[in-house]
Amino acid sequence: MPGSDAVKRTTLRSQIADALRDEVIAGRLPAGRQFTVKEIAESYGVSATPVREALLDLCAQGLLDVELHKGYRVREFSYADFLDMIEARTLIVEGVFRRSAERALQAATPEALASVRRRAEEAGRAALAGDLDILIGYDLRFWRELAGLVGNPYISDFLDRVRIQSWAFTVPLLRRLDDLRGRLWHGHAELVEAVARRDGQRAQQLVAAYNEHSLDLIRAIATGFGRTPIE
Repeated sequence: MPGSDAVKRTTLRSQIADALRDEVIAGRLPAGRQFTVKEIAESYGVSATPVREALLDLCAQGLLDVELHKGYRVREFSYADFLDMIEARTLIVEGVFRRSAERALQAATPEALASVRRRAEEAGRAALAGDLDILIGYDLRFWRELAGLVGNPYISDFLDRVRIQSWAFTVPLLRRLDDLRGRLWHGHAELVEAVARRDGQRAQQLVAAYNEHSLDLIRAIATGFGRTPIE
């Protein structure tokens, strides 16, 4: 087929980018880790071109930095960065609820709302069980679909980018705890119901509580290991 090679390369590029993103978020490619295009290409058994394109995609998402003549490095986020992420995602979500939620819900299909509810239930169960690896995937899908109800891809994409970066910062800290059961935020389902009722005030309260919970947990982990959050 005409253009089939280009399609295959684009698909491979996306697959590699998704796989590497998951490795970064999960902490298997830790902050500060350096690597080259050749190293990644050899580990996946592919050519350098789709790998190079995938790495540039991750740079655009803010997960990697390019190091001149050295390759790439996994970005190291600070606690100050995390505070900025919290502020950014709060403003995005509050804007969605304040201006767009009612219009979006009027146009949302029953199937779309049902899908968001399923994601919420799955994320909530994983959070209560303390299963971080499962939670990350469901949580990202939940927020992506919830923001997607608005019908503005720029809002959805920007929120997704900030949430990915938030996980990249918090996961290494969360993995310090032996047992996460009951310690992770699990209000996804309650938030969906507030949105479905068009109760913007309650939705914003839940988001504010979620952000406060995130900050308190990260502070507690850092302090418990004899460090200040800034370190």
